[in-house]
Amino acid sequence: MGLFDFFQKGQEKPAQPQARPNTGLNQNPVQQPVAQPAAPQTEYYTVKSGDSLSKIAKQLYGDANGWHKIHQANLNLIKDPNLIHPGQKLVIPR
Repeated sequence: MGLFDFFQKGQEKPAQPQARPNTGLNQNPVQQPVAQPAAPQTEYYTVKSGDSLSKIAKQLYGDANGWHKIHQANLNLIKDPNLIHPGQKLVIPR
C-alpha cells in the first residue's frame, strides 16, 4: 500500500487517533472537592456579677459601643439589653 492509497475509489481507512502533545494540562480532569473555609469557632462569654453589655464590649472589643453587636447576636437570651444575668453564656461575634 502506498502513501495515497486512501484515494482509491471505494476504500476508506478508519481515522487513526493521533497522539496529543503534552501541554501540561490535564485533559481528563478528575473533579477534586473544593476546600471549604473552616467554620469560624464560636466565642462565648459567661456573664459575671456587675457586668453590662457595654462593659463586656469595652473589655472584648476595646469600645463600649460594641454592645449592640453582642445584643444582636443574643436576641434569644437578652430581651432587655439593660438586664443581663450572671451565668448567662453569650455569643460574642467577631
